[in-house]
Amino acid sequence: MSAPPPSTAPDLPFDPQRALLLAQETFDIEAAAVLGLKHRTGESFARTVQAMLKVRGRVVVMGMGKSGHIGRKIAATLASTGTPAMFVHPAEASHGDLGMVKSLDLVLAISNGGESDELTAIIPVLKRLGATLVAMTGNSRSTLARHADLVLDSAVEKEACPLNLAPTASTTAQLALGDALAVALLDARGFRPEDFARSHPGGALGRKLLTLLSDVMRSGEQVPRVTADTPFTDLMREMSRKGLGASAIVDEQGRVLGIFTDGDLRRLVEKGTDVRQMRAGDVMHPNPRTIRAEVLAVEAAELMEKHRITSVLVVDAEDRLCGAVNSNDLMRAKVI
Repeated sequence: MSAPPPSTAPDLPFDPQRALLLAQETFDIEAAAVLGLKHRTGESFARTVQAMLKVRGRVVVMGMGKSGHIGRKIAATLASTGTPAMFVHPAEASHGDLGMVKSLDLVLAISNGGESDELTAIIPVLKRLGATLVAMTGNSRSTLARHADLVLDSAVEKEACPLNLAPTASTTAQLALGDALAVALLDARGFRPEDFARSHPGGALGRKLLTLLSDVMRSGEQVPRVTADTPFTDLMREMSRKGLGASAIVDEQGRVLGIFTDGDLRRLVEKGTDVRQMRAGDVMHPNPRTIRAEVLAVEAAELMEKHRITSVLVVDAEDRLCGAVNSNDLMRAKVI
């Protein structure tokens, strides 16, 4: 096994107190950078939001290096909150990817210094194309700022890096400014939780706001049901066979008359009730809580929680039994 390469830096002892102090200073510097934006964000920001609202194409975000990483996040946030957006790498743009940008688009170019060679090289093409150019930069006198249609000032007093070199506070400011754009845009569009869920179908919110009860409920032969004159022993067999923890009691037309649950059985046993000669109609709980299949599954969860029950019957417009669901079904579907 070969020895590890020697370090080019001196082998300094680790000072935990200094590490903690630097962390705290970083928080202070970056917080100050974000607060500094608050006092400089004005008409240009509002005009940028208005331009993004009016754009008939997409918001195309560009940036090199760390600004590029921030740009990718801004594009993703915009796209997930109702503003069509994508990220195009400036270097790749010079080698064909500029074909992704159309005259109907708005380009958000991010560069702290505003002199990124890869960005400045494509500015003339963007201008000839006719796309609106918005610069997010910390240098209002830069080449990027001078040629932009709108300028968002992301300047910071200093970086959090002790050498004042590594992009730290400046990228935090860019990220915050991008989030501010996204928030202002989603508010102006009247973006709702349901809209957010549609772009996040795999997330918890998406499951809650998009999953219908009909998607997760038991139906057909999976639903335990008996008539009112069914002997108690047959009622128990139906409950055991279907595994819902309850059974519906229905009339000849399939309309729900009542429900009998594991909890009802426990209470009968505790009272010492002789159930051997009873029928389902004798032990059922009449007029149970029911719900419609076309509602959101989360509404069934809310109904169960409100009334402290673990299962609910699903009925159609004529109160005919068409399904059933319990808390375990909702948990498996990750609705709760």
